Amino acid sequence: MENIIEKILVSCLKTNDEFVRKNASKIGMLAEKIASAFLGDRKLLICGNGGSAADAQHMAAEFVNRFQLERPPLPAMALTTDTSVITSIGNDYSFEDIFSKQVKALGVEGDVLLAISTSGNSKNVFSAVEVANKQGLYTAGLLGNKGGKLSAVVDMALIVKSDVTARIQEAHILTEHIICHLVDYILFQKHLGD
Repeated sequence: MENIIEKILVSCLKTNDEFVRKNASKIGMLAEKIASAFLGDRKLLICGNGGSAADAQHMAAEFVNRFQLERPPLPAMALTTDTSVITSIGNDYSFEDIFSKQVKALGVEGDVLLAISTSGNSKNVFSAVEVANKQGLYTAGLLGNKGGKLSAVVDMALIVKSDVTARIQEAHILTEHIICHLVDYILFQKHLGD
């Protein structure tokens, strides 16, 4: 058991280290885009499926409630949470439309859409990005493997170079926490510690 745990830990740390070091400047630029949207009375929309849906909700909660700093709530919304909206769209149209219709209804120019997909090929996330691009939102993808189809349509692709879903998700949640930390720092100019 300890050998298995050690192998998982080593794999996780290696994936996170390689991803963050390679993408540090992009992560910083995305944090600046989100902070700029908040300063301009715009919002962050986040979508994904499964574990990525949980990440979307987690990140939205960090902004709306707080991350580490006591500060005013920030306008972030997970498009994964309204079961009535999701199930009505899925039933009346298709599962592929569950995020895109919400972006059509709620997204405005200057908003940011963060699309999370470990495969980079989630059809409903792809549809949301297409609509967001047409409506003038800035689009970023937290992706995995080789980035999939989403890497070609987002304004910024952050790709975890792994084909292990768990390692991709671990790198995604670390990145989401780094972004929350940086946005708080940008907006409120307080050192939040190491």
